[in-house]
Amino acid sequence: MTKNGLVLGIETSCDETAAAVVQNGRTIRSNVIASQVDIHQRFGGVVPEIASRKHIEWIMPVIDEALVKAEVDLGDLDAVAATYGPGLVGGLLVGLAAAKSLAFARGLPFVGVNHIEGHIYANILAHAGIQAPLVCLTVSGGHTDLLYMPELGTYDIIGRTRDDAAGEAFDKIGRVLGLPYPGGPQISHWAEQGNRERFLLPRGLLDADTYDFSFSGLKTAALNTMNQAKQRDEELPLADFAASFQWAVVDVLTQKVLKAALVYDVEQILLSGGVAANTSLRSHLTETAAKHGVQVFYPPFDLCTDNAAMIASAGYYRYVNGQRDPLNLNAVPGLRLGQR
Repeated sequence: MTKNGLVLGIETSCDETAAAVVQNGRTIRSNVIASQVDIHQRFGGVVPEIASRKHIEWIMPVIDEALVKAEVDLGDLDAVAATYGPGLVGGLLVGLAAAKSLAFARGLPFVGVNHIEGHIYANILAHAGIQAPLVCLTVSGGHTDLLYMPELGTYDIIGRTRDDAAGEAFDKIGRVLGLPYPGGPQISHWAEQGNRERFLLPRGLLDADTYDFSFSGLKTAALNTMNQAKQRDEELPLADFAASFQWAVVDVLTQKVLKAALVYDVEQILLSGGVAANTSLRSHLTETAAKHGVQVFYPPFDLCTDNAAMIASAGYYRYVNGQRDPLNLNAVPGLRLGQR
């Protein structure tokens, strides 16, 4: 079905302008990312309008660089894939417009990819031994989804956040603490030096009969702890507080995922999304799961955050399975897995 197995992937769902060429769904020929983190740091978070304008400015140079680094031209490609949701609508539209224009101009098939599914396929790029059935936790600044996958490409959503995503909670607390954006890596850095037992913080929905998550209560408790220290004119021990907050998140994620793995009787767990880069989550989930004979897979750090290689990989597998999308496919900011 493919001539060269080459798919150009484009990702612009938030504040990274990214393009990549992946061969046969597994071999990364190029993976170019233009990050806007430095631009948005002064605002404490992503400003959608600024992000969209930067995507417009950078999209074609990034695509050109991806093709050059892969040593291919548009005529070598089998298909073009792009994220069409979820994400910030302005950014999504920029990536979609570029991808559909290239597909139309060169007569190439176009495939729309769900951003969350892309994160899952970051593991496919990194590991050859992944086999369904399995349980996957996708956790990032915008999403915390727990999935049962009876086979690759098929998803049953068994749990998701009812309020804040885990990464969003990290970033919000980091911002209140005065740490640079994004807050998650900063909290993780300070947590390495702290005592995670110093502050007792709540674990939302941990004892409930559900795989859903809730981090709003944890966020509120953390804010109250900071305010109380300020009212008493006490200096908050940053390292201990960061360690306690991180441990509250990691503990909940680990227990929920492991429970699902045991109930669904799977031998593998996938960890994906930006928060998959958290070293505490990686190590604790791996060690806990190993006690029950369950393997844990997670991508290398450079494939945890938003990138286009994961979109190209997911797009390749959808392409070889016959998916073709029309050139009027629109951005869907609130897109969920399994939705078209």
